[in-house]
Order: sequence, then structure tokens, then C-alpha cells
Amino acid sequence: MRKTNDEVLAGKVGFTARSRCWRHGVPGFLLYPVHPIFLIQAPNEVVMIWGQDFQLRHVYLNVPHTSSPKPSWYGESVGHYENGDTLVVDTIGFNDRTYVDNFRTPHTTQLHVVERFKLVDGGEALDVRVHVENPGAFTMPWNAGQRYRRDQGKEEVPLHEMVCAENNEDHFNQGLVPIPQADKVEF
Repeated sequence: MRKTNDEVLAGKVGFTARSRCWRHGVPGFLLYPVHPIFLIQAPNEVVMIWGQDFQLRHVYLNVPHTSSPKPSWYGESVGHYENGDTLVVDTIGFNDRTYVDNFRTPHTTQLHVVERFKLVDGGEALDVRVHVENPGAFTMPWNAGQRYRRDQGKEEVPLHEMVCAENNEDHFNQGLVPIPQADKVEF
């Protein structure tokens, strides 16, 4: 982080994961309130869709964590409802390739995030409280919050296609590796 900050202070353009089409991870998924997040509730899971380039996050309901989750960008998220109105999401099993914020603060695979999602203001807003623990990166746990308003306008913006990965060039000469490209179809 110090190297990155020194480069930005010296005039080099900084970048966010979003500007590189990289996965945001958790809690980074919540950092872009200007773009909508769509939540789809099913009986056994909640799916969160980030409206900018359709990154998906699955939260499996009323199940325990697996014994050895495979490290991934969004980790393994399991959830349950408290008091009937607060979705509590517990996430572990992260790889260390995402950042926890727009300053590119790194984390380790020990990252553990607990989020609480609750409708407030008569259902017109969603309040999200985040608790982060990562003994490999932080000296103490920390908390954050985000609030989203429900888009009830006459001109709701529907989901529209956006393919971020087609624009994965290194526009700011950061010397970064471009988004990996599969050499064969994986499905």
C-alpha cells in the first residue's frame, strides 16, 4: 500500500478494482452506491447482482460453512435472518486478490466479514452494517456502514448489458496484468 500511495503522490494515476474490471470482493462489493445492487430472494439463497457489470454474489441461507471452503473472490457466504427483518451474512474463504476499499487496502485469506442488511425508513432504504476481522492484515476488527435508497422513481433503470471484460487494457500504464482470458470454454 505504501508503494501505491507513494506512486499516486508522485503523480501516477491511481485505479480502483472497478476501473480494471476486477471483482470487488467483500466488503468492496458495497462501495459503489451510485450503481444499483439488485437482491433476489429465493427460499434457500439470496443473490446479489451489482448493476454495473453484473458481478454476482450468492448467500446460502440457513446452512453452516463448509469445513474447507475453496478460496474465491467473494468467499463463501452463508446467511440467516435475525428477528425476522435483518439478513445476517457471514463470509469466509476468500482468496487474497481483492481489496477491502477503494484505496486498494489488501487483506489475507484470513479475512472474515459479517454483514447485517436491514430495510429501514418504511422499506425505502437498506441499511448495511459490516464487521471485518483479519488478523493477518489488521491489528483490530473494524466496522463500517452503507445505506442504499430504494429506486421508486418513475424512470427506474432496468438491468442493461455491460461487458466490462472487453475493455481490460492497461489505460493508466500501471504495469498490471490484464484480466485473465480462458484458452478453452469452462462450461
